Amino acid sequence: MKTGVLLLTHGTVNGVADLPAFLTNIRRGHAPPASLLEEITRRYEAIGGKSPLNDTTARLAKKVGDALHMPSRFAARLWEPTVDAMLASLVAEGCTKVVLMPLAQFSSPIYGDHAKARAAEVGLGHLEFVTVPNWGSDDRLHDAFVRRARSALAKLGGATEHTRLLVTAHSLPVAVIAAGDPYEREFRAAAQRFIGAVGSLVGSTRVVFQSQGQSTGPGGRPMEWLGPDLPAAIAEAKADGVKDLLVAPIGFIADHVEVLYDLDIEATKWAHDAGIRLARIDSLNDDDDMVQVVTSLVSRALETA
Repeated sequence: MKTGVLLLTHGTVNGVADLPAFLTNIRRGHAPPASLLEEITRRYEAIGGKSPLNDTTARLAKKVGDALHMPSRFAARLWEPTVDAMLASLVAEGCTKVVLMPLAQFSSPIYGDHAKARAAEVGLGHLEFVTVPNWGSDDRLHDAFVRRARSALAKLGGATEHTRLLVTAHSLPVAVIAAGDPYEREFRAAAQRFIGAVGSLVGSTRVVFQSQGQSTGPGGRPMEWLGPDLPAAIAEAKADGVKDLLVAPIGFIADHVEVLYDLDIEATKWAHDAGIRLARIDSLNDDDDMVQVVTSLVSRALETA
């Protein structure tokens, strides 16, 4: 029995020309309003016209495959390369078992279930799957973020009592959490552990949810998102006399538009306008410690399957 590995992401485009179709996929077949397309296009253009996420994940997949001596691919839930194509590629290499490794540490079931459903729909239901469960509490992941926080603080010249740490993750609609999704609970647990490791190095800490979506849902109904958001956190920091903000987006693994635009451009400007210096910790991307995180999780999943 030959085993392969499939890393799973949400998905992103390699150029702005693909944004209309990509946003239509995200919106479940509904074309985006012109205003939304214009805004998202502006954000991608501000970071160079494409997200580095696909290239980063492709490198990560290769490094993971080399380390485990297994065929390894990556696929996107909402774009290309598709789960269908990458599963077929693994089957072509002789794989009969596939470890599904979601690169979203607090939302693994969503990605794993999607991959299994796609396999069944395209005639690959004979494959045996092992899904890595939520891994936001993984020790190696925690240690990697802590190292980056310490390094970022050193680059700031060391923290003072006027330095505040913002620990962030992507927001979700409150209705999703109310329906039973453990995302918020698991992120907050990881955030508190992270704060326990580095919080004594700064003057104060906050847990923040970023990159909220539209405030209206289907039928124009109001949509509430997890908060506080970044504008509120920056306004509070200004009122409290904070001089430096260190953002630790531990809800994300790699650089993409929510990091490179929402934090490095938008939030940085908001902070500057408030008279505050903002920096963030480096993403894990395809660094060696991230490779170690993934390989250990895949190995553990196979051992316990």
